[in-house]
Amino acid sequence: MAEKKKNYALPIAIMFALFFMIAFVTGYQNPLGDTIKKMTGDNIIMSQLGTLANFIAYAVMGYPAGLLLKSKGYRVTALWAVTVGFLGVLITYLSGFIADNSTAVVIYIIGAFVAGFSMCMLNTVVNPMLNSLGKDQKQGNQLVQFGGSCNSLGATLAPVIVGGLIGGSASTIASANPVFYMAMAIFAAAFLVLYFTKLPEPKTLGEKNAQVKTSNVFKFSNFTFGVLAIFTYVGVEVGMANFTTQYLSESSIVAADSGASAMAIAGSVCAVYWLMMLVGRLVGGAIGGVVSSRTMLTATSAVAIILIALGICMGESPVPFFGFDAPTFSFFTCTIPVNALFFICVGLCTSVMWGAIFNLSVQGLGKYTDVASGIFMVMVCGGGIFPFIQGTIAGSGILNSFWLPAALCFYILLYALFLSYPSRKSLGAERVYEDGEKVEA
Repeated sequence: MAEKKKNYALPIAIMFALFFMIAFVTGYQNPLGDTIKKMTGDNIIMSQLGTLANFIAYAVMGYPAGLLLKSKGYRVTALWAVTVGFLGVLITYLSGFIADNSTAVVIYIIGAFVAGFSMCMLNTVVNPMLNSLGKDQKQGNQLVQFGGSCNSLGATLAPVIVGGLIGGSASTIASANPVFYMAMAIFAAAFLVLYFTKLPEPKTLGEKNAQVKTSNVFKFSNFTFGVLAIFTYVGVEVGMANFTTQYLSESSIVAADSGASAMAIAGSVCAVYWLMMLVGRLVGGAIGGVVSSRTMLTATSAVAIILIALGICMGESPVPFFGFDAPTFSFFTCTIPVNALFFICVGLCTSVMWGAIFNLSVQGLGKYTDVASGIFMVMVCGGGIFPFIQGTIAGSGILNSFWLPAALCFYILLYALFLSYPSRKSLGAERVYEDGEKVEA
């Protein structure tokens, strides 16, 4: 009885703060990409190097992070995560002191890669821990949704703050030093709080689990196709934000009444994209009890395709908008092309895709759900791979590059409509697995 009455307010607050940091540290790669582009001779492909390094780290660290969590628990894994995160930001900060641009970019990429390790480890900790801190499954899911809202808040603030600080003419990484100071300070504070806080640990910590053959999980067709859906989804989410920023920073239509830079305006508009994701997650959480994951995924992927197509095909007519200048902490009015409005509205659609895909993918998996979760974390690397591919397409016209996320959304729509249903063979295999019998490949 005493365990049920224990107050977990502090651990929950810590996890919310870490959720925020995951998005903020990941998000500042986007506006910094414009600076990297300037440092590499205005090569738009190079603008995606930080994002690519950040997300490729998930493919490398996803499985080891799961093993660390199983053997050491939440607290130790989180301590290692914030330590690695501090190191990654520090490396990025030090790259700003290197005079040679080529060398500076290489060090910057290493810093982004190391920071990606941290983001993967933090993601491995915060989701299951928040879920376990709830009194029941419903409250655990609610805590995860609130954590996701903190994540969206961090993603919203990152492009505004960084875009405003580095300005439109910044050609060195050092222009974002105030952001690095803030990130390192938060990581250091998080380490101290985690070190002196006793976190609740998994009940299975230290126990040897029954041997589970990882390859068996791919016998479930809804999971196999779902892995590809997660891979493509993260590419859509990140690519839409990154290239909306790049599109606006290069647009001749972008102008501000206050004289703000194109980069500051692009950061403000990109922040609205992440704000849309925050709104979408709140709405999705509210209606999730009455609308199925399949219906939600079908509707959002179809609407996303329409919005992206409209953004590509609409004429670049100027429309009034607003921006936020971080250094002066003030709003300003600006003009942007109407295409960008359609692109940022895609955030409403991408907001609920991860949860819907995950729910459909793990249906019928039973004891293989944990294995599936680890594989999903590895597939987050799509958030680096597809934007890099989109960057190569952008060389022939940045608006044309948005056809890639449109195509990825089409696959997600196919998954929702046809590929997410567990086959009878899959369900039959799951029953055999649960009985502990050996199944032929």
